[in-house]
Order: sequence, then structure tokens, then C-alpha cells
Amino acid sequence: MTRIDDTPPAWDERTQLTTFLDYARDTVRVKCEGLSEENARKALLPGSPLMTVSGLINHLRWVEYYWFQMVFLGEEDEGPWTDEDPDREMRIAVDFPLAQLLDEYAGQSARYRELVAGSDLDARAKRPVRGGLHVDLRWILLHLTEETARHNGHLDILRELLDGTTGD
Repeated sequence: MTRIDDTPPAWDERTQLTTFLDYARDTVRVKCEGLSEENARKALLPGSPLMTVSGLINHLRWVEYYWFQMVFLGEEDEGPWTDEDPDREMRIAVDFPLAQLLDEYAGQSARYRELVAGSDLDARAKRPVRGGLHVDLRWILLHLTEETARHNGHLDILRELLDGTTGD
């Protein structure tokens, strides 16, 4: 597996926050290296039929969309989910090639990297969450790092079960 680094190039708060989110994003890509299309679509956990590698990648992509575009910027919801199918982003992921899902996630992450670079960490989200609280950009970055890292753990487990691949 490709080796990635979580050491920030500078020690200011913004660089540290964005370096760790990028490290978690890069880890997602590394966890998918060499994985077959068939394995990317396999659901291995009987209690979690939507938990596939493809589903997790698409979920992460749409989670970032939700937090940056809908919550932070206050844009309208154009996500794939519906009231009847709130996990639709995970369900439909198996209909797309893994490379496409990874490329869309990477492209979107690059756009959000630019958004973060041009925004104050203290800037408040346009939409409230958590009981009416308007979180700041710093909280969103921390939350997305936590969310991505947690799902990297799921990717670790799925990858080992699928083909025995383990790593950092």
C-alpha cells in the first residue's frame, strides 16, 4: 500500500486541521488500491447490507457535500437521499465504477480545500444543526476528520475480509 504522511508542512491551526482531513481522505484512496470492482460492491456484514467499499466512498463524498454545501454555505439539498431512502448514496454506489467514485470524491475534496482556504475558521454555518447551533468551519473540519477516520476503520475491516489486505 502507498505510504502517506500526516505531518503538516506548517504548524498553524488551519494547516494542522486541513492536513489531518487530507490524510484521512488519502487513507480512503489507499484502502481501495488494487481492489477489484466485484469486491468493491460486496456487502459482507449481514446486519449492514449497504456497507460496501463503494457505498462508503460514496457516503463520504456526500457527507462532505452535506457539511460544506448545505450546512456551511446554506445551499439547497441536491443529495441523492430521500425521505423514503435516507441511505440512498450507499445503495446506488454499487452502480458506479470504484474509480469514478474515488475521482468524484477527490475532485470534490479539492473544491472544498479551496473553500476552506478562503474562509475564516470562525465563520459560522448558514444552516443550524444540533438543536439550532450554527457550528463554525473549524468544527466542520474536525467533524469531517472524525467521520472519515471512523469510516476508514470500516474500510480496514472490509478490505481484510475481502482479500486479506491489511495496512496503516
